[in-house]
Amino acid sequence: MKNIMTGFAGAAVCAFAALASINLAAAQEKGLFLYGGQLEELEYRAGDEGEEIMAWGGNAFVGTDELKLRWISEGEYDNRDSSFERLENQLVLHKPISTFFDVKGGVRIDTPKGTDRWFGVAGVMGLAPQWFEVDVDFFVSETGDTSARLEVEYELLLTNYLILAPSMEVNVAFSDDEEIGVGSGLSDVEIGLRLSYDVIDRSFSPYLGIVYERKFGQTSDFAKDEGEDDEAWFAVIGARLVF
Repeated sequence: MKNIMTGFAGAAVCAFAALASINLAAAQEKGLFLYGGQLEELEYRAGDEGEEIMAWGGNAFVGTDELKLRWISEGEYDNRDSSFERLENQLVLHKPISTFFDVKGGVRIDTPKGTDRWFGVAGVMGLAPQWFEVDVDFFVSETGDTSARLEVEYELLLTNYLILAPSMEVNVAFSDDEEIGVGSGLSDVEIGLRLSYDVIDRSFSPYLGIVYERKFGQTSDFAKDEGEDDEAWFAVIGARLVF
């Protein structure tokens, strides 16, 4: 079964790559290329146990209104241990399926301080009713293990420049992958609350906030076996940048 799932993920990636080469080449001939990038999070986190973490999450894209190739990077660097707690990169294609939602597919690679992992990625993202930003991903790893991730964020405009943004990320695994410290079931949750101020027309927005992280179930047990905490609070200071 794992070999079938891994093969399916590889075939999907190849199909998306072929589609990208055809559509992006046609767009280049017509001069319809779009490109841009943003760092949604670039922040320093101070933990309740003395942790010092540099964290980021951003993306860059190139393409057209009908098809975009996007690079997504997220990571956490532990200043005390001089090591990556998390380092994830994705290369995915986006295609609109409605006015507010895109379907996407591609590859993801995790290269943290432990074992590296490759994944096939499929998902949807966009604006749900009431203007919630929603991102749902399904992953199949090189070992055939499957997992899913839900990210939700909402921007509450207190003034034209002052924005309060609650966010939540939930990860669920459908099988154990002890080598990377993930157990089946609800594995971890991250909840954040950030207050930002738009200094330069949403191109530069410094912010302050708090972040809570918690591991659950067997993922929590794996963390404790490694001498790590299964929950933590952080005070954060950072900025959003749009290029």
